[in-house]
Amino acid sequence: MDDPEARDQIVRYGRKLFESGLTRGTGGNLSCRTEGGLVAISPSGMAYERITTDDVVILSQAGEILWGRKKPSSEVPLHLELYRHMPETGAVVHTHSLYISVLACLGWEIPPFHYLMASFGGRIPVAPYASFGSKELALSAVQSIGNGKAVILANHGLVAVGKDLCDAFYAAETAEFLAEIYYKAKCAGEPRCLDASEMKELMRLFRDYGQCEEENQ
Repeated sequence: MDDPEARDQIVRYGRKLFESGLTRGTGGNLSCRTEGGLVAISPSGMAYERITTDDVVILSQAGEILWGRKKPSSEVPLHLELYRHMPETGAVVHTHSLYISVLACLGWEIPPFHYLMASFGGRIPVAPYASFGSKELALSAVQSIGNGKAVILANHGLVAVGKDLCDAFYAAETAEFLAEIYYKAKCAGEPRCLDASEMKELMRLFRDYGQCEEENQ
């Protein structure tokens, strides 16, 4: 049931979330699938710089604690619902980054205003508000994300998914970058959005773009 490599990744990417400013204090959470098809998830209410591999919790897909002594993240329902909805997903990252949080409080989605939006399928939608840690929030996120890579949680933050933690972290980092540009562009005027044909071509180009290899991190 244990997976030391998965627990190590949770610790390392949790610190990256904090160091990159994608979250503050003990906010946000992250998880990944283990080799055995279980879920390794960050503990609840612990500062990322203090978390060790012994603090990471391993859950069954039904949410049962199979390894670990700490209480898992309050957003277990959100993570597990995303894994059920998107079987190809290998990791989930939930952040409280600054500009994403601003858009979340304004109720603004991010439209196809920038070429990097192609990596999100053209837009990052907003999921209707629900209390943190609730089944309602989990269902709201799943219904809104569709087949995308990220969704803004109204009055809350962001959740991003990926094939692994590297991929999900990059999606969350890129979403924050785009949120900052979009907010500042809206302050100056009305951003020009790319049309459907332009976005379709960008999405084609992004299919084979880049790499996210663990050894390069």
